[in-house]
Amino acid sequence: MTTRRLLLVNGPNLNLLGTREPAIYGSETLDDVEALVTEAATAHGYEVRAVQSNHEGVLIDAIHAARHDCSGIVINPGGLTHTSVVLRDALSGVALPVAEVHISDVMAREPFRHHSYVADVAVVHVIGEGVPGYRTATDRLIAHVEAR
Repeated sequence: MTTRRLLLVNGPNLNLLGTREPAIYGSETLDDVEALVTEAATAHGYEVRAVQSNHEGVLIDAIHAARHDCSGIVINPGGLTHTSVVLRDALSGVALPVAEVHISDVMAREPFRHHSYVADVAVVHVIGEGVPGYRTATDRLIAHVEAR
């Protein structure tokens, strides 16, 4: 694929970044996340299309659409990480490389957060690096895309 675009997907409750449990998620906002990913992608000559929704179907539709004009997907599925086979199947079905990001260290939190349905379809995993982890995930995903 020659399109130099990434889809950035943020799942449920990530619209509350900056105000939701700042001791866990920090004070940076979703706008900060989107700006950070855009800056990182632009440095490599990529565009970013960003979507955040609290509705699983909206995220799945965006993932399906990405197969037409994106080179990869950076995703923080939020709570859907631990519950959504459907989201995992959408990511698998579009056959694009995926970078999974989590702001907090999910393995150091409640046991139900220890399983990720996305893990086996992602080629990049960045867990517990805070919002800067989105930059790491973007850089690693682009390196993977360009090595293919």
